Amino acid sequence: MIATPLHRRTLFRAAGAAALLAGLPAAQRAAAAEEQGLALGAATPFSYDLLTARAQALAAQPYQPPYRPAPEIVEAIDYDAHGKIKFKTDLAPYADGTGAYPATFFHLGRFFGEAVRMNLVVGDDSREILYRPRYFDMPEDSPARKLPADSGFAGFRLQESNKRDDWRTQDWVAFLGASYFRAIGALGQYGMSARGIAIDVAVKGSPEEFPIFTQFFIAEAPDPAQPVVVCALLDGPSVSGAYRFTLHRTEGVVMEVEAAVFLRKAVTRLGLAPLTSMFWYGEYGRGRMLDWRPEVHDSDGLAIWTAGGERIWRPLNNPREIMVSSFGGDSPRGFGLMQRDRNFDHYLDGVFYDRRPSVWVEPLAPLGRGAIQLVELPTDDEIHDNIVAFWVPEDRPAAGSRLDLSYRLHWLADEPYPDQAVARTIATRMGRGGEPGKPRPPGVYKIVAEFDNPAVMRQIPYGVFPDVVVTASRGTIVRPFSEPVPNGNVWRATFDLAVDGTDPVELRLFLRLNDKPLTETWLYQFHPEPPPA
Repeated sequence: MIATPLHRRTLFRAAGAAALLAGLPAAQRAAAAEEQGLALGAATPFSYDLLTARAQALAAQPYQPPYRPAPEIVEAIDYDAHGKIKFKTDLAPYADGTGAYPATFFHLGRFFGEAVRMNLVVGDDSREILYRPRYFDMPEDSPARKLPADSGFAGFRLQESNKRDDWRTQDWVAFLGASYFRAIGALGQYGMSARGIAIDVAVKGSPEEFPIFTQFFIAEAPDPAQPVVVCALLDGPSVSGAYRFTLHRTEGVVMEVEAAVFLRKAVTRLGLAPLTSMFWYGEYGRGRMLDWRPEVHDSDGLAIWTAGGERIWRPLNNPREIMVSSFGGDSPRGFGLMQRDRNFDHYLDGVFYDRRPSVWVEPLAPLGRGAIQLVELPTDDEIHDNIVAFWVPEDRPAAGSRLDLSYRLHWLADEPYPDQAVARTIATRMGRGGEPGKPRPPGVYKIVAEFDNPAVMRQIPYGVFPDVVVTASRGTIVRPFSEPVPNGNVWRATFDLAVDGTDPVELRLFLRLNDKPLTETWLYQFHPEPPPA
């Protein structure tokens, strides 16, 4: 194969180096060339269709786990040791201008020990990047130095455009660990993650399965205005699949995801377009001595746009036990895990939770009948992702099935298609019920939802109070009323809930004026407190 400019520039960093090599024998030239840059394997034909055929063939074969080099050494590369291993940006593909967005690579470590193969795509061919320890700067005493020479990579990330002076220190999308990937939003921060697929999340008696992106194929984007196309091969005990990501570096990041997924065996809970986040506590659900910060979360709610056009907001919980909520129906127009609260004073943390991205799933092909499912797991710290949301088809796919997916992920500061005709939830609050100045009755809770949209709320005539339309799956609703919040356009819906026991209560609420909804629908799963010991 004739070398393309990419291959020449990757292997020979300067014309002077090439001239020096010209007089050497072939074997010495190859060895010297590799010392100048990345070592690449032989060119092989590549296309998304070929990758899909490969995934389908894999699904017809028994599952073979990926290569895990020297597990006892990889286990020693803990969080701190892994953070000290840095890919040399001078070796990054496209750093020299052949593409707009240089790619850098992650080393193996304790939390991602499977070798992932990296390939560069040029035209109709791909060439594997052969792992070499010299690609990485690492301390002399790093456990990684003891790994075998064929260890492989853990993942990759795309740096900012090489037209920017700070591209070496700024990246905008990363694929690392199982089928996880994430991107920065419009406010420049990483936060929650997405996944290629979710298998048996929170299924009683069945451990969750984590399929792995075993290979990536990265194509160049000659200009920053063009998207980067990345293909990936997914494999796991129950599924295999081919994925194509078209990555746009916009105000935030927008990704088109196309996938063909093949089932080796039936799956109890098949989660499509899954999102993963963290919610420890918000303005509600915080114990007095839990932590010094007012709020800690990457996301504060699940937003849904139904097929019928209803807008739903479900505040997140950190429950006492694993909870799964299901929102069924026909193909939704979209859903996402949002970070709506953008006030730094509500977090007071230098990790900038107020800047974490919101991620919206926009189906590009009808999803059919099924449900958006929200899984909430208990956590006692911010280091654990405890929130998962995904689409589950109504008909459980059988072994041998093929699923074709097409959707768009918006990593932004807000929903990409907000409804300006309704006010949205900006806060959920709760405390003891009853009336001030009187004994507070046990089992009675005061619950408050606040809504904001100046264009909507300014239409409420002075002295008129919208109806609070609220229902509960159990218990009794007492004294519902609405009121404007002083010094703003925010309206507040307040009610007491009288309920026995500790079983969850499903609440549904919106504000109405002249038989017309003023707000989105607020849904909340309330967990009554257990009685004092």
